[in-house]
Amino acid sequence: MTITETTERTGRTAGRTTAARTAAETDALRRAARLEALLGDPYDPANPHGLGALFAADERREPPAVTEELLAEAGLGAEFVPAEFGGRLIRPDLLVKVLRPVFRRDLALGFGSGITSLFATSAVWAAGTPEQRTATAATLLAGGRASIVHHELAHANAILRDEFTARRRPGGGFTLGGRKDVIINAARADTYVVYARTAAARGPLGHSVLLLDPDGLGEGLERLPRVPTAGMRGSLFSGLRFTDCAVPADALVGRIGEGVALALRTYQVNRCVIAGTAVAAAGTVLHSAVRAATAGRTRPIARRLHRPLAGVFADLLACDSMATVALRALSLLPDRTHVLAAATKYVVPDLLRESLEELAAVIGARGYRHGTPEYGALDKLARDLPVAGLGHAGTAACQAVIVPQLRTLAERAWLQEEEPPPALFRAGAGLPQLDYRLLAIADGGDFMAASLAGSAARLAEVRRVGGLLTALADLAEAFLTELRALREQCRAIPPGAAALRDPAWCVLSDRYALVLAAAAILATWEGQDGSDPFLAAPAWAVLALTRIGGRLGIPVPDLPDDCLGQVLEELVRRYRTGCSYDLDATELAQ
Repeated sequence: MTITETTERTGRTAGRTTAARTAAETDALRRAARLEALLGDPYDPANPHGLGALFAADERREPPAVTEELLAEAGLGAEFVPAEFGGRLIRPDLLVKVLRPVFRRDLALGFGSGITSLFATSAVWAAGTPEQRTATAATLLAGGRASIVHHELAHANAILRDEFTARRRPGGGFTLGGRKDVIINAARADTYVVYARTAAARGPLGHSVLLLDPDGLGEGLERLPRVPTAGMRGSLFSGLRFTDCAVPADALVGRIGEGVALALRTYQVNRCVIAGTAVAAAGTVLHSAVRAATAGRTRPIARRLHRPLAGVFADLLACDSMATVALRALSLLPDRTHVLAAATKYVVPDLLRESLEELAAVIGARGYRHGTPEYGALDKLARDLPVAGLGHAGTAACQAVIVPQLRTLAERAWLQEEEPPPALFRAGAGLPQLDYRLLAIADGGDFMAASLAGSAARLAEVRRVGGLLTALADLAEAFLTELRALREQCRAIPPGAAALRDPAWCVLSDRYALVLAAAAILATWEGQDGSDPFLAAPAWAVLALTRIGGRLGIPVPDLPDDCLGQVLEELVRRYRTGCSYDLDATELAQ
């Protein structure tokens, strides 16, 4: 099927949308359906873009060239360019909808085929000159790639270890030097966005951002070999060495010393996008688990598998709720999303990792069928998820955002703010376009804590109804009680960086992040318009909140008798009808 034929077919399918959807959302879903159809049945062994072919490329430690070429021809690069510069990027939540067909096949495919271009160019969209933005947009719209070259962080792993140094030249510009061995797409990027050290002294003004065209750097640039290891790192990661490399003055993005501030502002988008797309990758493993639980059976799924299968499904909906709220907040509340974005990146990969462990027990010995379309996704995602989340260094970076804010939030924000606009939680509600220039660092507010308090108050009015609604009301109150306890504990946190060196305060950031996840679940459930009866019913929210409450160790009510059954029934329905396991329940290629 050609791209033109696929566009016509998916355009008709995506046109059957509800009146509540905005034109932007309808168009994003149409583009997602087009990619889903282009990539084809992931379980067809003859499909060159199926899971079998993707896993085989991974075993060879090579990018899946045929599939990446297909995505480039389909114009995937335009998804990472803001609409004002000729691309299709309007809102990050819509971007994630478009990208999910790619990540549903393979997390590494999503990173290799372009999402790192979004991560790299975010600094350009936030602070670049008109000329830099125009040139960067032209590169991505033509199918090129941009690669981000991180500065070194504390707790550094291979990706975040080492950095480049840029010295001012007497005649203007910079001299770039240093070596970094692990960079995504370094060997095939058309543009590098380098966070280089420009001041010897440690501090927030020590780094600057440089936008580099590798073709214009001459012999001062050397591309290093790929990382000699299997998996995502072996196929996508290689290194760079700069030796007395002359860089022109107009390569500077923003101001000298602005690198750390730009990273703090723009990484919000990256963190939320990673969380939202990783949910799609985990959905493929859940599909394998349901296959394992139903294969060769004429009877219902074994009772011992009800809780792990339904529980992981609820976890995916919880992760999607948190990621979607954060993604939408980037557009609606761009100056107030900094802490929520860090908490989302903190919570979602951890919940997904725990989900993979539960699904491994369901899949059993079939999980050793590495590289097979039916069951290979478990092993592949278990290896790739830590890389995508930057491992412990990524967790530490999120803690470094959250912990210093906890005392201020406890003293000034929690249980004192007004709730955010209802449009934040309503699918189909119109939102402003994402403007990277408006993204800001933590302002001391917490609209999700206010949302939790509002949800608990409204549910308290229906506590006497009984059944699942009573359980939901009890859970909302339990999480609100946890927030009150956190408020008292966090008021004792010492100011400054000292808190980051004390594990006791870091534990409070764990608990707080899970409370935000609970707030997102409640808000997402309340925001349903009834078009999806399953999401409008409370069963999934009750199960998701119960599992998060168990992780926190707070008192939670016993699950009502029909709760697991309702969630499991929806899970099996989606499996049999070929729908995704996220909030969208998208129809998938089969």
